[in-house]
Amino acid sequence: MAESVVASSASSCFSRSRSRSRSRAPTPSHSGSLTLRITPPFSSPINHTHLREPLSLFPRHPPLFLLVQSPATPTAASALDSDIPHPQVGAVQGSSPPAETSTLLRQWDSLTAKFSASSNIPFLLLQLPQIILNARNLLSGNHSALLAVPWLGMLTGLLGNLSLLSYFIKKREKEAVVVQTLGVVSIYVVVFQLAIGRAMPLPIFLVTSLVVATGLLLNFSNYFHLLPPSLWSIWEDFITIGGLSVLPQVMWATFVPYVPHSILPGSIACFIAFVAVLMARTGKLSEKGVRFVGAISGWTATLLFMWMPVSQMWTNFLNPENIKGLSASSMLLAMIGNGLMIPRALFIRDFMWFTGSSWAALFYGYANIVCLYSFNCISREFFLGATAGLLSWLGMALWRDMVAYGYNTPLRSIKELVYGP
Repeated sequence: MAESVVASSASSCFSRSRSRSRSRAPTPSHSGSLTLRITPPFSSPINHTHLREPLSLFPRHPPLFLLVQSPATPTAASALDSDIPHPQVGAVQGSSPPAETSTLLRQWDSLTAKFSASSNIPFLLLQLPQIILNARNLLSGNHSALLAVPWLGMLTGLLGNLSLLSYFIKKREKEAVVVQTLGVVSIYVVVFQLAIGRAMPLPIFLVTSLVVATGLLLNFSNYFHLLPPSLWSIWEDFITIGGLSVLPQVMWATFVPYVPHSILPGSIACFIAFVAVLMARTGKLSEKGVRFVGAISGWTATLLFMWMPVSQMWTNFLNPENIKGLSASSMLLAMIGNGLMIPRALFIRDFMWFTGSSWAALFYGYANIVCLYSFNCISREFFLGATAGLLSWLGMALWRDMVAYGYNTPLRSIKELVYGP
């Protein structure tokens, strides 16, 4: 802290004044407090342009396991704070992180982002066969074939993708935003085909089109900072109420006819969600309660996708002969697409994203492959290859994350993912 000095005295007085000014300057603090450097919203939290080593999945010189956690590691967020922008790089005042560990973090950050972006390929291949088949049936005039595609299930997936799109828009995860946008567009194409073939009520299609167009416009306006916060809050309230209403209704419908047809679960959940949102907006909830309500939309979307394998396995249990109708390649693509996003979710310590991706890879993709193998629908080589690939990928993700952070056990990464730092 330098003080202003009036140069009207002799040079010796000026020197003494400077000496006194320096003597009053505070000494740098070495308490080890963490200072976060918040980067601009469209820039990567880690500068990749200064890497001197090529990107490598398995580093040639991993850091010694005795290294402590680098001060330049992202700070984990709790489960309720999962929708905040992904943790940025911090630095401890008066110290610098080990160069090797910092480089490994940059490499792993870049690689996990590329893995997440590449998941678009299997997800696109997963939806294309249905779109092509629908187009062929429409061109041949076989509109009744489109009745085999449940439009209610399509709407559920569409709402889930829109909710997760809003979630990743807030986190500025560009690769995940592209994945969810592709999901919204591809499902809407199927819904559009169903409406043309009169396999879906026209009024519901028109309302769906309005919601999709509004959702995409609001989400990308918010991404480019063109949307007033008040409009974004209204959209978040809408997807919160919508998601919480749909989730219990879908769960209930799974067990029909063992339970009676009823809209009561969805109606009750809709009322509870409306009251919770109203209380949060009027200041009737605590800070933690407001955060909980804000996290509902992302979690309900995740739980909707997590319920899909439960519904499929329940169907397999009730009608084992229908298992032969499952596509092994589709299950493999679902496992690969979700598996590619697991390392990124682990790296940025996003518990919700990690839970949804891991669940879908294990219980939707791989579990159905196990069912297909149990009923001799796929070869032993296919099953063993899928098993070895999944286990190797999960092991690699845990090990590589441990090495990048300089930990001595992957359990520490899991602990931070669930409970925070």
